[in-house]
Amino acid sequence: MNEKVRCLIIGSGPAGYTAAIYASRANLSPVLYEGIQPGGQLTTTTEVENFPGYPEGITGPELMEDLKQQALRFGADIRFGIATETDLSAAPYKVTIDGEKVIETEALIIATGATAKYLGIPDEQKYAGMGVSACATCDGFFYRKKVVAVVGGGDTACEEAVYLAGLAKQVYLIVRKPFLRASKVMQERVFNTPNIMVLFEHNTIGLFGENGVEGAHLVKRMGEADEEKVDIAIDGFFLAIGHKPNSDIFKPWIDTDEVGYIKTVPGTPRTKVPGVFAAGDVADPHYRQAITAAGTGCQAAIEAERYLSEIGK
Repeated sequence: MNEKVRCLIIGSGPAGYTAAIYASRANLSPVLYEGIQPGGQLTTTTEVENFPGYPEGITGPELMEDLKQQALRFGADIRFGIATETDLSAAPYKVTIDGEKVIETEALIIATGATAKYLGIPDEQKYAGMGVSACATCDGFFYRKKVVAVVGGGDTACEEAVYLAGLAKQVYLIVRKPFLRASKVMQERVFNTPNIMVLFEHNTIGLFGENGVEGAHLVKRMGEADEEKVDIAIDGFFLAIGHKPNSDIFKPWIDTDEVGYIKTVPGTPRTKVPGVFAAGDVADPHYRQAITAAGTGCQAAIEAERYLSEIGK
């Protein structure tokens, strides 16, 4: 069963919904598939205080519902469904939804986002939005003058630890290995920040607390003869072990970096395939903010409108 559309948007975070708003207003009759997590990563965030236009703050789910309603108001066709396969070898491009329905589109906007990597301990889910976060710049403000822990040993973990050190009273950096993988510059920043304590050779095995995170269960030198269990008291637990861009089904056709982030023409959302654009976290290893994602969603829709007018579709 095939359906033909002018503009197809895959993904429903700030990038996807913003693209839908702009594409609808440009009369592109966009069809948007919401994907595995309607509303994207922000739906797992309780309070969003840094999105312009909400001086009192807003919850993540409410913000995404507002964006969705705005897109619907202008006529976007928003549907449930997951893109499972693509063929971008020639226009019209083909995207298979839920393994069965094929959508043919002249312009494609990929806004599938990225998924934060977790340690895999049950307590991460138990305390989601109650002390566990995968974004220091999103949630760090809530831990002013408090004690937090960051897990990871790479550049992202060090950056987040330094950022949080400017807000929190004490930052623990929990590192599995006896060294940091981060660049020398980032390592120096960490070691020169007095309220960051690096806990080398520590693994997190659990979290504890009554109505939110109050501490973490750690094991020092796990598996060694001198293995030791350690508990630390913390108010917040930040994961910084990387993100996985949701780009696998597009990789045969477009370029990605070694992690999987889609490569675009610098300063634009254009991929190497004409008429295929990438917006939001799936193409952004650096900022990963709702507002930057929304901005690239806007760019992608404007580029799609220009592309379609150029090819006369």
